[in-house]
Order: sequence, then structure tokens, then C-alpha cells
Amino acid sequence: MPKVSVTVITQNEAHRLAEALQSVAWADERIVVDSGSTDDTLAVARQYADRVQTRAWDGYASQKNYAASLASHDWILSLDADERLGVALGDEIRELLKTEPAARGYRVPRVTNYLGQWIRSTDWWPDWQLRLYDRRAGQWARVHVHESVRVIGPVGRLRGELLHHPYTDIADHLDTIDRYTTIAANELYGRGRRSGPLRIIGHAKMAFLRNYVLRGGFRQGTTGLVVSLLNSYYVMLKFAKLWERQRKP
Repeated sequence: MPKVSVTVITQNEAHRLAEALQSVAWADERIVVDSGSTDDTLAVARQYADRVQTRAWDGYASQKNYAASLASHDWILSLDADERLGVALGDEIRELLKTEPAARGYRVPRVTNYLGQWIRSTDWWPDWQLRLYDRRAGQWARVHVHESVRVIGPVGRLRGELLHHPYTDIADHLDTIDRYTTIAANELYGRGRRSGPLRIIGHAKMAFLRNYVLRGGFRQGTTGLVVSLLNSYYVMLKFAKLWERQRKP
């Protein structure tokens, strides 16, 4: 029966790390790699994790690969501090690992809780994430703004949900949008993409229609409208920053 190690990377996550680690209390091992927290993250980690390590920040993918390298077992379940494993997903993983899995990695549907509502519409759903994988066949790689696991071999899907609590409020969401759009614009520029008025307006308009109409944001009332608007704002800001970037020497 394959055993599983859960890995979490942290920085100032004391307010939500305990819930993340408690949701995987059944796992064979829990590892936390911290990158210099100034709050009580380390104290919380030592209470719930089997191994706690500190490491200077070297990017998301690098930190997560390092955490996987510390594991005692080859099957890795990567969890973020703002995520919780749903009960159904935990049961499904344990059932899967009663024998050697057929695939080398498994994607799970991630559902986001936003303004007190679970968002099962817009671009946020289903947010498939490859989080359970055999480290002998896969590792984390940076792709655009975010990082993801690249696996050599077949990849399967699980049905249980990964529960995501990324933002405390709209202001927190806007701060994240500002940071990520800067990174995204610089990466687009590096790949030779360029922007202008038509792209800024056109991409943002299409993003809103896709989120609110085609992917059902309208079904979730005002919350669905806010998510759709902010998702289109993300796109608008990304292409506006790309335009700004290309005007610089």
C-alpha cells in the first residue's frame, strides 16, 4: 500500500495553517517548509506537522520541489495553506492508495469560497489542480504566473473537492490582482506579446461575457457578478500593464 506525504509551503500563514493541516490528519506524513515567517506560523506548524523546515524564498515551484524532496514517501499531496481537503476527497485518496495507482498524477476539482459563497461558476470552476503525484515521475514547474506539476506518464482525475479560501475580502482580492497582473504582463512581454486599446478593451469584454454568461456567473447573484467583473478587470489590467511595459525603453 503506497503511503502519502503532504507538503505545505508557508510564509505568515498562522491564521489558517492549522485548518489546512487538520484536514490531512490522516496522512502518513505532513511536511511544512517555511520561508521566514514573522508570525506564529512555525509554532502552528510544529503542532500539526511531522517535519518543519525553514528555507529562504526561491519561488513557488522551487519551494514545493524542495518540500517534496524532504518527504519519506514517493506519493506527494501538495496543499496550500489557504486550502482544505474535503472529507470526500480524503476518503477517495485513501481508497486510491490501497493499491498502486494506475496513473502517475491526479487532478482534483478546486472550489473557491468567496464572500461567503462557494463559486461553482465563472472561470473559477472547475479549477482542476494536479496535486497528488508520484515524485519519481513529476515535479513542479513554473508556468506563466502560476506553478504546476509536470508528470511523465498518465494523469487521472478525482471527484472529491479541494476547498479554497484565497481572499479575506475584495480589498485582499484586488491586492492579489495587482501583484499577479504585473508578473503576467512582464511574462507576456518576454514572449513577444504586445498590447493596445483594442486588446485592452476586447479581451476584458470577452472575459466578462465568458465568466458571467457562458460560464454561469449570473446564476450566483451579486457574488457571481463581482467575480465576473473582477476576472475581467484582471484581464484588462494585465493588457494595460503590458502596454505600459512596451512603452518603456
